Amino acid sequence: MSASSETTVVLPVALHARPAGKVVQAAAGFDAQVEIGYGDRVANARGVLGLMGLGATAGAAVTLRATGADAAAAVEAVAAVLTSAS
Repeated sequence: MSASSETTVVLPVALHARPAGKVVQAAAGFDAQVEIGYGDRVANARGVLGLMGLGATAGAAVTLRATGADAAAAVEAVAAVLTSAS
């Protein structure tokens, strides 16, 4: 069974192109599969268009989920990108 990790992050800015691109770069450095959920939508953290399609605005709480050997590190890295987005 593979490892998994999950956390919730409140966005300081909307998940537009620039922060979505940074999320994709962060997620690409890990083998874990990372997903971001907002409302009833879920997107792969390795796809800019999917992330922007979530429609997450500033102040929104999004859920990060990852599965794989480095899931905890992947969630931590993506959460750091999201919380420092501008």
